[in-house]
Amino acid sequence: MIRLDPATASPTTTPTVPTWALAAGGAPSDAGAAFQAGAALGALDGLARAQFSWAGAWRQRLALNCAATGMRLAGRAEDAAALRDAWHLRPAGADPGPAGAVFGAWRQLAVQPPVTTPDRLEKILDQLGLHWDGAALADICTQIEKLVGFQRPAPLAAAAIAAHVVAMRPDAELFAWWLADLVLAQSLRWPRPLPLLMAQVFAPAFRAEAGGGRRMKPGEQNFERAVCVALVQAAAEACRLAAELSRRAEKLLAVAPKLRAKGAGDVISLLLNEDAVSGSLTTKNLSRFAARRLFERLQQLDAVRELSGRTSFRLFGL
Repeated sequence: MIRLDPATASPTTTPTVPTWALAAGGAPSDAGAAFQAGAALGALDGLARAQFSWAGAWRQRLALNCAATGMRLAGRAEDAAALRDAWHLRPAGADPGPAGAVFGAWRQLAVQPPVTTPDRLEKILDQLGLHWDGAALADICTQIEKLVGFQRPAPLAAAAIAAHVVAMRPDAELFAWWLADLVLAQSLRWPRPLPLLMAQVFAPAFRAEAGGGRRMKPGEQNFERAVCVALVQAAAEACRLAAELSRRAEKLLAVAPKLRAKGAGDVISLLLNEDAVSGSLTTKNLSRFAARRLFERLQQLDAVRELSGRTSFRLFGL
């Protein structure tokens, strides 16, 4: 029998960003944009601090969305499906390749505390395919300490670190956006960052001209206001995703007592904590053949989705 605490499956109600904060219209003033961002982050705050059973899958799905946009920013062709394959279908311990390494950087952002040290930043830069000297990384850590210590509003602190990095290294925009979410989490005292801003880089908030002009880059005029507007949309999307995964997790936990496979509990734990799980998974208690039968059973019960669209090398998730 699989015993999981239903109290951690879902909140009574999943928060949403207020409709007025999402209202379309002309470009808001700086104060208006900051106020809307505050309302959106306030709605997201409870989710960022909670330990719901599906929180891991939620964070990793957000990380995937950011990494996919990062591929576009880097001029690469990999989409979310290709990133899933690179990460989840590789042999244990194998190099996921350049695209998978970028995905790994955002996965790490989602699970580790928002702490910066030169050593940690050097490892992230390596995953992003960048290199920087130790003095520059120490300078960035100092800059982050100042931004958080001065208690600047969280969206403005995130914008400031992104602009600082791009001013130092225009080729390091991926790193700038990774740090922006980390600084946002530090400023809001979140236990772990949420991957949010990278996914909005090509959104209307960062278009310099009405109707879809060129993309605004960190440090350009009105960039702080654009970050505030982008965070409203990012928070709304994160809340909607949380609501969807909460419902799916509730269904998965409801069918758990019907599963008799010896390793079913391990699989359910993975499904709740990962964006995707390989259909050919093997564990100490589950053979590849048993895993295939278990996923087929979960599909019959409408408790998981097949994410790849393939008949072989399949991936499953909430």
